[in-house]
Amino acid sequence: MRTIASTKGIGAIAVLLIVGGLGIALPARAADVEGSSDHPLVGRYDGSEIVGYKTTEFDEANLVEAPFSPTSTNGGPGFKTVEGRITLIYYALPQGRSTLEVLRNYEEGLKAKGFSEVFSCATKNGSCFESGQPEGGYLLGQAVGDPLNLPKLSDDYVHNWFQEGGRYLLARLDHPEGAVYAALYLGESTSGNVAVVRVVETKDMETGKIQVVTAKEIGSALSDTGKIAVYGILFDFDKDIIKPESKPTLDQIAQLLTSEPDLKLRVVGHTDNQGGADYNLDLSRRRAASVVAALVSQYGIAADRLASDGAGMTQPVASNDTEEGRAKNRRVELQRDDLGGGSSGESGGAPASSGNAG
Repeated sequence: MRTIASTKGIGAIAVLLIVGGLGIALPARAADVEGSSDHPLVGRYDGSEIVGYKTTEFDEANLVEAPFSPTSTNGGPGFKTVEGRITLIYYALPQGRSTLEVLRNYEEGLKAKGFSEVFSCATKNGSCFESGQPEGGYLLGQAVGDPLNLPKLSDDYVHNWFQEGGRYLLARLDHPEGAVYAALYLGESTSGNVAVVRVVETKDMETGKIQVVTAKEIGSALSDTGKIAVYGILFDFDKDIIKPESKPTLDQIAQLLTSEPDLKLRVVGHTDNQGGADYNLDLSRRRAASVVAALVSQYGIAADRLASDGAGMTQPVASNDTEEGRAKNRRVELQRDDLGGGSSGESGGAPASSGNAG
């Protein structure tokens, strides 16, 4: 059986198999990745094994909804960004079954469950691409997502299993509580064919998760340790623009600076390990600079009382192997600068609250 790294388990439950387009309830297979299960609205092709599995309670995903450019394989024209609960499943398909046969069975099974087709394409006939020309199957594999954010399949990036061609299907099911999108990526390789199923159940994000640290708490931590990790300053993924919901935390930082006119701060950005080291270092510096700019422009804090820097991914405070750990590593740190403070980018100090710096 092929295995992958970094799988995330949930309790095993009864699953559905697609057999000739019909849903049949059967228990999860012993050969599947431990803790995995089929998505009950999608199921699996008969004889497949689950070799990769991950769920996320709330995130965003770029799904192909129209022909896309081969130079832009995970965002831009041809992609639709949707948010909600995400289930990602890798299947090793049985030997001797073509991706076309698997696709037709999924089409039939999804239609029987009330889904409507949004888009379908194949790389070999060019229907996946804006040019209408055939391109390599790996381009569809890359459209699954950033390989650094995805589990590997048999210790290799998943797009490398789309060597000889690929097929794709996006279907949608409308529920009163929100739409459900089912994206199916089928890859052909010399090592065997694979199916990647991503299901996004759109829903409103749970709110009230950010506990805003007070000016008093920030001041106490700075007095005790010279620094504090702040998790209430949020950014969009891969951007340095501060999100509006960061205002309560910025208010408290500005309140402290106003009440202590001699206090000087160094703002240091930190990231998780997703992406390259140089890129993350630059991103962390840009985010820290954005915090300084906001305090100066929106709250009238003197610019000479603030400095900014970034540590990128070099100083984690938790494991990067889980989303929870990565969320702790994505943070903004405030360091006292009027007493010399810690060295630039130094980590430590009491965390201000739970949350995610984006």
